[in-house]
Amino acid sequence: MTMEEIIAQLPYGNDFLFVDTLEEISENDVTGSYTFHKDEVFYSSHFKDFAVTPGVILIECMAQIGLVCLGIYLQREQLQDLSMASGFQVALAESEVEFLKPVFPEETVTVTSELVYFRFQKLKCNVKMTNSRGEMVCKGVLSGMVMSENE
Repeated sequence: MTMEEIIAQLPYGNDFLFVDTLEEISENDVTGSYTFHKDEVFYSSHFKDFAVTPGVILIECMAQIGLVCLGIYLQREQLQDLSMASGFQVALAESEVEFLKPVFPEETVTVTSELVYFRFQKLKCNVKMTNSRGEMVCKGVLSGMVMSENE
């Protein structure tokens, strides 16, 4: 499964997709990036006169790259028939994230996720986000449940 095929299997529409590229992925880690564009719907209200990316959106970006993309990759043998992947999802179960710097419109962030464990359909990762200057934006631990439509 290529990185493009993994991104294509993400269960999000364009307005809620926070993955532009995957730079690398393996059994133990994943690195990807996203650019927050100034026309993202949440910037008009968060905050009215000083646009900042909401923390919940940063967590979502970290989860999409660090959990869902990695989960798809780890399940790739079960999903070899890509049409089967439409019912595959990773539901965020827990997050413990520390925010260190704001992310503004037009900033590109890089998410790196390292596998802690994947067993009994539960995926847990140490995830960090850096900005284009290499500064840590946020970091934490995310976990989720890997599910198929049939479960």
